[in-house]
Amino acid sequence: MSYKEEYQKKLVSPEKAVKVVKSGDWIDYGFGHTKPIGLDKALAARKDELKDINIRVVLSLSQQACIEADPDGDVFTLQDWHFSGYSRKLHDRGRCYYHPMIFRNQPLFYRKSIKNVDVTMIRVTKMDKDGFFSLHMGNAAVRAALDVSKKIILEVNPLLPWAMGGSSETVHISEVDYVVEYDSKIEVIPPAAPTEIDKAIASHIIPLIPNGACIQLGIGGLPNYIGSQLAHSDLKDLGCHTEMLVDAYYHMYQAGKLTNKKKGIDKNKSAYAFAAGSQFLYDWMDMNPSLASYPVSYTNAPHIMAQNDNMMSINACVEVDLFGQISSESSGTRHISGTGGQLDYATGAYMSEGGMSFICCNASYTDKKTGTIKSRITPMLPQGSIVTVPRTQAHLIVTEFGVADLAGRSTWQRAEALINIAHPDLRDGLVKEAEKMNIWRKKSK
Repeated sequence: MSYKEEYQKKLVSPEKAVKVVKSGDWIDYGFGHTKPIGLDKALAARKDELKDINIRVVLSLSQQACIEADPDGDVFTLQDWHFSGYSRKLHDRGRCYYHPMIFRNQPLFYRKSIKNVDVTMIRVTKMDKDGFFSLHMGNAAVRAALDVSKKIILEVNPLLPWAMGGSSETVHISEVDYVVEYDSKIEVIPPAAPTEIDKAIASHIIPLIPNGACIQLGIGGLPNYIGSQLAHSDLKDLGCHTEMLVDAYYHMYQAGKLTNKKKGIDKNKSAYAFAAGSQFLYDWMDMNPSLASYPVSYTNAPHIMAQNDNMMSINACVEVDLFGQISSESSGTRHISGTGGQLDYATGAYMSEGGMSFICCNASYTDKKTGTIKSRITPMLPQGSIVTVPRTQAHLIVTEFGVADLAGRSTWQRAEALINIAHPDLRDGLVKEAEKMNIWRKKSK
């Protein structure tokens, strides 16, 4: 049987494909853009026939039809490995739950610890002549989920770009139980416009980046803005080894800055695990041999990224306490985001020869209830806040007021360095708190 014949034999409607789902099943939608649209709608239509269905996803980029069709949560429960704004709102209503992880471990979780992947249904590209479909912008840990899934359903969308590997970037028709064809728009995630504070933070980081540096940019407007500014700098021969491919890398490439010539591994190629951005980013990705799609077990492995000299990791956080503990995923018990790869890259970048890990935040914010200014540099993290990067792994913390180097510093040195980059009007109060905590020297500034 030819691949085309096998494809036609397995081609069914979304409604028929989702009949394989039975009560009590755990469903995997993969990562970001691999989440199916037609299959999700067809499964939602079965709400009255099913009970106790759990859906795993990473980074929801659009509404989940199953969740919207079941407002009381009687049938469908969403489980997310990394929160988007959509998942955050659902979590606030008790409709979504977080899967804690260090991102590089997600494929290992599937292969070693998760025993209940009943159906994986994902959105993929058109099939090529050899029977393969591309995982496009959503490699990450999708291949691992497919490897342990009892049933596999593919939703083919011709608008998705073909991502070249790398590794683990495809699925073959021989592995698949059903194929459906369903056209849906591809979600674009344009970066937020930079604030004046973002620009000030970038002005502290860019002068520290040398020619030939290998750049990782985390999720959020600030890292993407810093990357975009690198395109306008005088730097040369920058490289890319990142979990997330964003618009800034395209801008660096167009400006002739992104050559990958100085990389120690994957030389001449930009390595990444997933992508989210503007349509021009997706167009650039399509069949581009200078880009290499990998699972996160590779891109986020500290010993892999550290093979690139001058590895520069740029991420954002919610707040930092005077001990140097970094919280990037919750404010108290309110869940905001996920660990993602921040700890992976904080570790690997520091291991790299000449490498640096930058974690950025605004020095302060205005409390909406009281109108008062409060510090993002806090004496202690609020009760219930999640530590994303422990104080033992923290390196460079950046606000609009400067850079605090915490690596190898004692508790009082850390407190002093962090207070020096806090909002000037709030520093005296932080000093008093540091004194109470016995981490302030009388001779300190």
